[in-house]
Amino acid sequence: MFISYADRIKQVYPELMINDIQLNEIGQNNDVLIVDHAIVFHFPKYTQGVEQLREETVILEHINKYVTLPIPVPIYQSFDVFEVSKVFTGYKLIPGTPLWRNDFEKITDDQQVEKIAAQLVEFLIELHGISIEEVKKILPKQTFNLQLKFVDLYKKIQGKLYPYMREEARKDVTALFGDFFSQVNDFTFKPLLIHGDFGASNILYDSCKREITGIIDFGGSELGDPAYDFAGILASYGEAFFKKCISLYPNGTEIAKRTYFYKGTFALQEALHGIENGDKDAFESGMKDYL
Repeated sequence: MFISYADRIKQVYPELMINDIQLNEIGQNNDVLIVDHAIVFHFPKYTQGVEQLREETVILEHINKYVTLPIPVPIYQSFDVFEVSKVFTGYKLIPGTPLWRNDFEKITDDQQVEKIAAQLVEFLIELHGISIEEVKKILPKQTFNLQLKFVDLYKKIQGKLYPYMREEARKDVTALFGDFFSQVNDFTFKPLLIHGDFGASNILYDSCKREITGIIDFGGSELGDPAYDFAGILASYGEAFFKKCISLYPNGTEIAKRTYFYKGTFALQEALHGIENGDKDAFESGMKDYL
């Protein structure tokens, strides 16, 4: 497969020299190839990922000027043939490695933790601060209805995941969504451009410089609830760090109320992705606490 990916890249960019290709196995929706330790190429794994990658590319091209942390800037792209294995984007490799929880918990310097929190929150303030007018230019067809979004998710979970769950787990999920729906009409917030997958795998860190070096994977970026991005922080680094971050964000206390619900849906969404796309590993990982 990787040979065919290289052939596709050479077909579109014949002048590009390719000497080495490495697979990055983190990607859930894309096959991620690192070419010559310098360029990162994304090839969608699934049909629905083709349009998602095109939209992500448009978003990245527009928001680069608004954020101070490095993000991918697509310099290679192919959307002339809208098919899996044909569509791709490529950007210069951003230095750093994902800040996994195990590595984060090894950071014992409180000032360093404060610095990381400040970097992450500054990025989210910048991203969420992009005007709705500008977002509409980037995503002209997108609308946002919080209740409808999660009603649809809940129906899919009931239909596709409940048959695999133990009874007590089904009751817990029913209660989780029931509590959310009972409060949803009381939520007051303005939909903003969010990252949509603001977790450890997409937060790059340099342990020598002791700083965040970039944010990647905007495939889930959309018009949404800013609390959703903080749910990624909560899921990745725990409640203490989440509270530190939320205290730095304007109106953070109000946002925190919804964050715990979103975090509670992440594993279910992973399992749903697995069952809908034939990804056994994603299904088993998402369902492990519900079986």
